[in-house]
Amino acid sequence: MLDRFLSMQLFVAVVEGGSLTAAAERFALSRPMVGKHMAALEERLGTRLLVRTTRRQHLTEAGQQFYQRCRAILAEVQEAEEETRGFGGEVRGLVRINAPVTFGSLRLAALLPGFMERHPAVRVELTVSDQLADLVEEGFDVLVRIGPIHDETLVARPLEPYRMVLAASPAYLARHGSPATPDDLADHLCLGLSSWAGGRGWALGGEDRFGSASFVSNNGQALKAMALAGGGIILQPRILLDDALEDGRLVEVLAGQGPEPRPVNLLYRRDRLGSAKLAALVSYLQEQLRG
Repeated sequence: MLDRFLSMQLFVAVVEGGSLTAAAERFALSRPMVGKHMAALEERLGTRLLVRTTRRQHLTEAGQQFYQRCRAILAEVQEAEEETRGFGGEVRGLVRINAPVTFGSLRLAALLPGFMERHPAVRVELTVSDQLADLVEEGFDVLVRIGPIHDETLVARPLEPYRMVLAASPAYLARHGSPATPDDLADHLCLGLSSWAGGRGWALGGEDRFGSASFVSNNGQALKAMALAGGGIILQPRILLDDALEDGRLVEVLAGQGPEPRPVNLLYRRDRLGSAKLAALVSYLQEQLRG
C-alpha cells in the first residue's frame, strides 16, 4: 500500500509544479511512481482530482478542494516539526501571511526584509488578495484585515489606521474646478471601485454623497492611472497615492472631509499564541506599524 502522506505531498507537488515530471524530480522518484500515487489517491477518494491532457493539466473542483486541504495539513506538519526543532532556540520556520493587495504590496512587503534580517532562520510567504482568506482552511499563520473585526475566535492586534485620500490631477481640476464640499461631488466625475456601492462611486461620512462614477474598476492601480490621466476624482488609500501627491501629479481635494481612517488588524488563531515565529512577526509589525 502506498504511503498516504507521501501521496499528499506528491499531489501538492504535481499541482504546484504543473506536471508529474516536476513532482518526480522534486522527490527523486520516477514519473510512473508519481503516477501510481495519483491513481491511488483518486481511487481511494472515489473521484477525479486532475484532468490531464498531452499539453496541460488542471484541477477538478474536488481536486481544488483537496489541494487546499492538503496544503494546509502539510504546512501544519512542517510547522510542528520546525517549532519542535527550534524549541528553546532561535525563531525559525515558514510564516505564511495573507493581506489585502494594496496594503500587502505597498506597505507590508517593504517591511518584511527587516524582519527576515532580524530572524534569518525564518522564511516568509506573502499572499496578497482582496478575497477573504480562511486561516485554518488555507494554512495561513496571520491575516491582515482592514475594517471592523467580527470574528471573536481570532486574536486581533491593531496596526496603524488605513487612511484614505481624495485627489485629482491638476489638468482635471483646471477643467472642472475643485469641490469645496462633499455635496459638490455630484457635479464631478468620481472614479469608483466596483466593489463599493455597486460601482456607483463612494459615500463620505456614511451619507449618500455619490459622484457620477463614469469609470469603475476592481483595481486601485487602474483607478490611479485613470486619475493621473485626468479622468476624475479618486478616493484611494494614501499609501497608493503618496508618490503622485508628493510630486504634484495629483492634488488632494476636500482635505479633512474624507472618510474616517479604518482600523487595521493582524489576526491569528488563539491556539497559536505559543508560536515563537508568530510572536516575533506580530511584535515586529506592531513595532513598525504603530497605531
